[in-house]
Amino acid sequence: MRYLRAVNKYFWKYKWRLLLGLIFVLLSNYFRILAPQVTGYVVNAAEAQGLLPGQHSPAQEIRSSSTRKADTANYDILVKKYIRALNTTQRSFGQKVALSGMTLLILAIIGGIFMFLMRQTIIVMSRHIEFDQKNEIYLHYQKLDTAFYKVHSTGDLMSRMAEDVSRVRMYTGPAIMYLGNLLATIGFSLYFMIRKDALLTLYVLAPLPVLAVTIYLVNTLIHKKSEKIQALLSKLTTNAQESYSGIRVIKSFVQETAMVRFFTHNSEEYRKNAIGLAKVEAIYFPSMGLLIGLSTLLTIMLGGFYVIRGTHHTDLGTITEFVIYITMLTFPVSAIGWVASMIQRASASQKRLNEFLETEPTIHNALQPIRQPLSGHISFEKVNFTYPHTGIHALKDFDLEVKKGEKIAVIGRTGSGKTTLAQLILRYYDPTSGRIRMDGKNIQTLDLADFRNQIGYVPQDVFLFSDTVVGNILFGREQKLPAEAKKAAIAASIDKEIMQFASGYDTLIGERGVTLSGGQKQRISIARALAGDHELVIFDDCLSAVDARTEKEIIGNLYRYLQNKTAFIITHRIFTLFEFDRIIVLDHGKMVETGTHEELLAADGLYTRLYEQQQKTGDEVQSPD
Repeated sequence: MRYLRAVNKYFWKYKWRLLLGLIFVLLSNYFRILAPQVTGYVVNAAEAQGLLPGQHSPAQEIRSSSTRKADTANYDILVKKYIRALNTTQRSFGQKVALSGMTLLILAIIGGIFMFLMRQTIIVMSRHIEFDQKNEIYLHYQKLDTAFYKVHSTGDLMSRMAEDVSRVRMYTGPAIMYLGNLLATIGFSLYFMIRKDALLTLYVLAPLPVLAVTIYLVNTLIHKKSEKIQALLSKLTTNAQESYSGIRVIKSFVQETAMVRFFTHNSEEYRKNAIGLAKVEAIYFPSMGLLIGLSTLLTIMLGGFYVIRGTHHTDLGTITEFVIYITMLTFPVSAIGWVASMIQRASASQKRLNEFLETEPTIHNALQPIRQPLSGHISFEKVNFTYPHTGIHALKDFDLEVKKGEKIAVIGRTGSGKTTLAQLILRYYDPTSGRIRMDGKNIQTLDLADFRNQIGYVPQDVFLFSDTVVGNILFGREQKLPAEAKKAAIAASIDKEIMQFASGYDTLIGERGVTLSGGQKQRISIARALAGDHELVIFDDCLSAVDARTEKEIIGNLYRYLQNKTAFIITHRIFTLFEFDRIIVLDHGKMVETGTHEELLAADGLYTRLYEQQQKTGDEVQSPD
C-alpha cells in the first residue's frame, strides 16, 4: 500500500467528488439496510396472526406484547416510525402487508438512485485521475534526458503508461467504491444484528476470522504474481513494438519465423503466470462464498433452535432479518478478495510507475535560468565527456572557440566523438568536466527550452512523425506558415519532389516517414532545421543518403542560407565545394588537427589520409568544372 500513497494527491484534488461519493455510499446502504427490518416486522406480524404454517411451541404462545415491543425497539428510527404509523391506524393485516411491500420497493428505488450517484461520482473521479496521471507520466517522460532513453525500451514506457495506469485506476475507482460499499454494508449490518441479538451475531460471524487470515495470506501471493505479470507484459509489449518498427529488417533477413517463436515464448511465459494468478483467484473467491454459506447455515440452524426452545427472545422475524443481513453481506464479504486483488495489482503497477516518476533528469534548468538571444559565439574549455552507462571516454580535453558566423566542419572516423560534440552543444548531456560557453555564459545557466529553441539541428538518425509534410517541416514552430515550409524545402532541395506527391505539402508520410526514401527523409529533416531563423545550426551527417548531384545542390543552398550564421557540419566525408572557416579533425575523442582545407592538406596528417582515401573511392562531390 505504501506505493499507492503517490495517488493521494489526486484524492485531495478531487476531495469533494470523493467525499460526495462516500456520502452516497452510506445513503445507498442505509436505505438498503432498512429492508430486513421491515421484512422482519411483517413476518412477526404474520406469526402473531397465526398465519404461518406449522405448530407454535408453548414458548412461542406465551410471548407477550411487551416482548414484541422490545424487539421493535432495536429497529432504526425510521422503521420504528413506520411501524408506529401502521399500528396506530385501523388497517387490516393484508393492507399492512401491501403497504410494507410498497415500502420495500420504495427503499430499493431510493437505494438504487444513491448507488447510481455513487458510481457517477467515484467512477468518474477515477477517470479524471487516470487522465491526470497519464498526463503527469507523459510530461515526466518529456523531461527525462537522453541517457534515460538509452537504457529503457519504448515498449516498456508504453506499457507503464497504458497498462499500469489502468491498473491504478481500478484502485482509485472501483476498489475505493467497493471498499466503501462493503464497509458501509458490514457496518450497518453488524450494528443492527448486534442490537437485535449479540450472541447469535457472534455465532453466525464466527467464520469471518478465518476469512481475514485467508485474505492476508492470499493477498501477499497475489501482489508478487501481479508484479511479475506486469513486468512480463511490459517485455511482451516491447517485443511487439520492436517487431512492428523493424518489420522491413525482419523480412529482409527472412526472420519472421524466428520473431514469431521469440514472441510466442514471451507470450507463453506471460500466459502461464496469468493463469497461475487466475487459479489463485479461482480458489479464493469460492472460498469466500463457502464461508458466507456457513454463516447462513449457522443463522438458520441456531436461530431455529432458539425459536423452538423459546430462548434468547428469538423469533421468526429475527431469523428472517439475520438471513437477509447475511445475504446482503454475501457480495461485500466475497468482494473483499476482489477488492484486495485490485489493490494489490494497483500497488504493483504504481511501484513500476514510481520507479520512473522518481527518476530525476540529469539535465535540468538552473534555479534562475537565463533567457537571451544567441549570437552563435560558442567556446569549449577543456571539455571531457564519458558516457555514464558504457564508460566510453568520447571527448578528451576538447578546446575550441567558434565566433559568430563561422562555418566549422567536424571530420573523423566512426566513433571519434563527432555526434557526442553535437549532443553536448544541445545539452543532451553535460560535460563530465570542463565548460561550454555560449556568448560568454555557461550553457548550464541558460534556460534549456529557450536555448534549444534557438538552435537548428539535423540529427544523424532522421525521425519524421506520422503527419503531413508541412507538419514535419514546421514542427516546433508556433506559426505554421506554408510559405516558410516551402522556402525551407527549396533550400533543402526537396520542394520539387514534394510537389509531385498526391497532396503536395499536405501528404501524410506515415510513421517514421515510411512512405519516403532515405534521401527524402533526410532532406525533409534538413528543411525542418532551416525553417526557423536560427543563429546556430548543427548538421550531423545529414547527407549520407543523397546522391552526389543532390548533395552538391544542397551544399550550394546551405552556403547561401548560412551567411552570417554559425554552423557545425559534422560528417565523415570531405566537402571541397563548401568553404569552411575551419575544419576540426577528431580521432578517439581528441582534436588532432584543425585548420582550413589547404592547411590540413599541407600538414599531411590524418585529414590528408582521409582525403586521399576518399579520392580513391570516388566518394567526394566533384566540381562541375
